[in-house]
Amino acid sequence: MTNPIDRRTILFSGTAAGLAVSLPALSFAATKSPTPQGKSMLKPPVAPKIPHKTEQLGRVRVDDYAWMKDENWQKVMRDPKILRADIRQYLEAENAYSKAVLAETETLQATMFDEMKGRIKEDDASVPSPDGDWEYYTRFEKGAQQAIHARRPRGGGAEQILINEDVLAKDHSFYSVNDAGHTPDHKYYIWTADTQGSEYYTLFIKDLAADKVIGTIDGTYGAFTVTPDSQWLFWIWRDENARPAKIFRRPLLGGKDELVYEEKDPGFFIGVGVTAADRFIEISAQNQETSETWLIPTKTPTAAPVLVEPRKTGVIYNLQDWGDRFVVHTNEDAEDFKLMWADADMPRRASWKPWIAHRPGVFVTGTLAFETFLVRAEKENANDRIVITQKSDLSEHAIAFDEEAYVLGLMGGFEYKTETLRFRYASPTTPNQTFDYDMAKRTRTLRKTQEIPSGHNPADYVAKRLYAKAADGAEVPITVLMRKDTPLDGSAPLLLYGYGSYGASMDPNFSIRNLSLVDRGWIWATAHIRGGAEKGRGWFMDGRKFKKKNTFTDFIASAEHLIGKGYGTEGRIVAYGGSAGGLLMGAITNLRPDLWAGVIGAVPFVDVLNTMSDTSLPLTPPEWPEWGNPLTDPEAYDYILSYSPYDQVTNLPYPPVLATGGLSDPRVTYWEPAKWIAKLRDKSTSGAPMLLKINMEAGHGGSSGRYDFLKEIAFDYAFAVWAMARTKQAK
Repeated sequence: MTNPIDRRTILFSGTAAGLAVSLPALSFAATKSPTPQGKSMLKPPVAPKIPHKTEQLGRVRVDDYAWMKDENWQKVMRDPKILRADIRQYLEAENAYSKAVLAETETLQATMFDEMKGRIKEDDASVPSPDGDWEYYTRFEKGAQQAIHARRPRGGGAEQILINEDVLAKDHSFYSVNDAGHTPDHKYYIWTADTQGSEYYTLFIKDLAADKVIGTIDGTYGAFTVTPDSQWLFWIWRDENARPAKIFRRPLLGGKDELVYEEKDPGFFIGVGVTAADRFIEISAQNQETSETWLIPTKTPTAAPVLVEPRKTGVIYNLQDWGDRFVVHTNEDAEDFKLMWADADMPRRASWKPWIAHRPGVFVTGTLAFETFLVRAEKENANDRIVITQKSDLSEHAIAFDEEAYVLGLMGGFEYKTETLRFRYASPTTPNQTFDYDMAKRTRTLRKTQEIPSGHNPADYVAKRLYAKAADGAEVPITVLMRKDTPLDGSAPLLLYGYGSYGASMDPNFSIRNLSLVDRGWIWATAHIRGGAEKGRGWFMDGRKFKKKNTFTDFIASAEHLIGKGYGTEGRIVAYGGSAGGLLMGAITNLRPDLWAGVIGAVPFVDVLNTMSDTSLPLTPPEWPEWGNPLTDPEAYDYILSYSPYDQVTNLPYPPVLATGGLSDPRVTYWEPAKWIAKLRDKSTSGAPMLLKINMEAGHGGSSGRYDFLKEIAFDYAFAVWAMARTKQAK
């Protein structure tokens, strides 16, 4: 998830009455007790109820589990060892309980992990990307969890290893590289690394000739850029609340940091880069509905940034430097975005001229400039399209594919003066393919197909695109993957996945992981619900703020449509979603507990009202455009309260629920899934197990190693199989 406001009650600030109770003396350990049949069953940890009252906008709410938030959570993110002892004891007891309940699936977990690992080419490598006299790539060694960054002379020659993440990670339980790249003169390599999962990154500068690190910067946001002359480094500082707040400039080889830009509005994210034609340093500030850009000529990199166009609420604009002009990508009077021309020297609003008009339902998602071609990416009805414009005459053509559901991804590159575009293609049945496309000759060359060592025959599977009718008549796309021999009589177990927030599209990708369920006779379905942008930005706008409930009812409509078409049966569907998709999981569990055999909420954003009222959290102010501001707007407070999963848990026969989290997660903090599970367990009338699994050494994305991450996915999928098996036992 991620603006200043007036006075308000800050939740969880300091040690409120009741929060100082010493809990370590309490026992959270899972125990066994006799059942009426004489068998023993595990008893889950019982979370103490310590009522914590909050008054806000004349409204009062009571949170029995507010104590689960460590008052020093910012420090805990960067040093998990200092987590309050009572909270650690409780989380560890929950982990032990989940492990014990799912002990019978450990063989299945191991088998699924081996299957997923067997679909990975262990010594895989990316297609080299050329830049000047070199070509750069990443590769893996057999058994390695992390990648090697390397280069070799263009046209062939000996490899030079730039960094080996596996070696760098050897003294850390978590190690994640966010950004990495060489300087334009090819003499230095720069990367940022997080060793906690907190998303605070240390920046490293390595002299490639000397093969040693010559500089570091702590506390960065993880992003950086270097001027085309390789003399100056721009980097982003992250403040104590984990927000990107300032951009600094320093000489690349060391020197004083100079503040270049400071974002005063905590609701905006900031970024820095170099434009495609290398003419400007570009500083961007943006939230979900408004943006602003500042430029610094690369010929005078120490100059002050110049504002292009002041931010105007509701207007987003992005610039593409095409040498003799700018291309402006904007939603001004164009919900699904349009393209305009602007002056080459300074693209102020007065110079913007129409080019590609707005076409409702055709979402222009971005552009990529080369010296003689411009590429734009479009999305229509949940499928992608790439359109190429030739600069000389502005003629254009599209790259298209024939499958019913697929995804295209622009891969960019280092070179501006090239006629070669690299893009990625995949579908639910087709592994990732990397193409080089000659934009002048309109020919494509397949450079790589994702290798599945254990074997994969696309002809054994079928992918379909269905459409569910929402309550208001909207048609919700659903992408389905199944084996060809899977019956459509309602007998197959069904997993329904969804997200539906921030305008993020759940593209119909290929997944080596999902095959472990599909090959067991499962049907995997993805509901492209409102809140995403699969059908344009309007699809996003219809699933946010005061229309957020469309996201949840679209998902339920998708489940009911699949049931009606024989893809599943009521009570034999596992629902799956993560982060804001975890909010979806919480909401649909409250709305229709009867539909689900089980629910998996991965790092679930379920405590919406409390989180959106806590400005100390890094993503709260930036997310008010998405959810509303319950601190100043009574209507927003009441609407959020009406669907917030944690607040709406009540006495219902809930299905089994698995919630996962990361102790160092700054996006969805660990206490959200912990509080949710505690309340579900207390309120549920079904007796179904409520399970919590917190990774005590990772953040939002889970484990950093490619194999350790697969073990977490195997755990989730084993829960799905276990939950489905319970439905048979119940009958």
